[in-house]
Amino acid sequence: MPLAHYSSRAELREAQQYKLGALLDSLVSNPFQTLRHGSLNPPNPVSLEWFTAHVPFTTKSEISRDQGEHPPYGTNLSIPVEACTRFHQTSGTHGKPLCWMDSPDDWSALLDCWEEVYAAAEVGPGDRILFAFSFGPFLGFWTAFEAAARRGCLCLPGGGLTTLARLHLLLDQRATVLCCTPTYALHLAEVAARENLDTGANSIRRIIVAGEPGGSLPHIRVMLRQAWPKARIFDHHGMTEVGPVTYECPSHPGHLHIIESAYLAEVMDPATGQPVEDGAVGELILTTLTRRAMPLLRYRTGDLVRMKPAPEARCACGRVEKLLEGGILGRVDDMVVVRGVNIFPSSVDAILRSEPSVSEYRVEVDRRSPMVQLQIEVEIQGEAVSAARLCANIEAKLQTLLALKVPVKTTAPGSLPRFEMKAKRWVEKS
Repeated sequence: MPLAHYSSRAELREAQQYKLGALLDSLVSNPFQTLRHGSLNPPNPVSLEWFTAHVPFTTKSEISRDQGEHPPYGTNLSIPVEACTRFHQTSGTHGKPLCWMDSPDDWSALLDCWEEVYAAAEVGPGDRILFAFSFGPFLGFWTAFEAAARRGCLCLPGGGLTTLARLHLLLDQRATVLCCTPTYALHLAEVAARENLDTGANSIRRIIVAGEPGGSLPHIRVMLRQAWPKARIFDHHGMTEVGPVTYECPSHPGHLHIIESAYLAEVMDPATGQPVEDGAVGELILTTLTRRAMPLLRYRTGDLVRMKPAPEARCACGRVEKLLEGGILGRVDDMVVVRGVNIFPSSVDAILRSEPSVSEYRVEVDRRSPMVQLQIEVEIQGEAVSAARLCANIEAKLQTLLALKVPVKTTAPGSLPRFEMKAKRWVEKS
């Protein structure tokens, strides 16, 4: 069922407080949560202010350790395993994947969140959606697909198909919506151009991207619009361990509303754990208000965001939910310190994408000596491009914008990997 849309921040916070109280009441049978919070004595009714002041953060390492000590699911379960009907895993980018379980009620709540994404993008009955991903164990694949079916869309599964086969499916079935990562949307257009398939002649009117930072970054959005000229781009983000979290504001492209009906959101300084002022960059902290089988309280997501001050009146799109300016700006653990300079992958990506002749790239991070070193490889598209001049231009931009000297070299066309899932362009050199 659709989530409630609130007329004011006060009405929304009242609903959040009620859901938070119900969530805390459900933790009495959860060993993980009672061990962590059993000594706390919340007021009745619980207030949001008390909760954020007294309940400690939950970290991914704590969940990972608990699941390692109590395999396979850990002790963070408020209901018996037998009452769960859904199983998913995280990507395992930084260690062993986390297992996550959902009850039918929790699953329905997750689909409600994805329907918010579709509603904001004006996707509904009559649309034909191509899901250009593998349908592995990650949550987003399945919630996006089932929410679209529940919304009345025709769902076209692209799992197990090559990129070319997915393009033919898109064209033959006259898909109107494409769901994939920003990187893969660009790769689809690249393959279409190579195969002389005109992406400008298709019927795609919306592209909903997720899975990696980029869908809200201006230079990536420009590239996506150039690759898919008839489509409007809508960003979204979520995590297997929390669910679908945001949707792009229809009135402010590149900015994401948090689905506050389902999440209590905070932004903290990742170093101190203290709240940051509105408009400052910090780490997104989430509490799952409607996902109770395996709940998370004040979970450190690792996502870097900049939250706008909550509006007293409605946003231009009609919502009162908080807005993340520029979407997900990066990851706390993605920052690399090179000779005293804090480098985020998004900054390097913006520089490299400013060169139209760069079709793909890879950044090698060498930590074998006390001083971290970077080296960049780029693929060139276009025969008239001078490799030496291109590398010199990129090196100059890196020096000017990041105050960092990084060697850049070219590599053979087609030699660097393309990505369907989260792009892994930064690699450790051994």
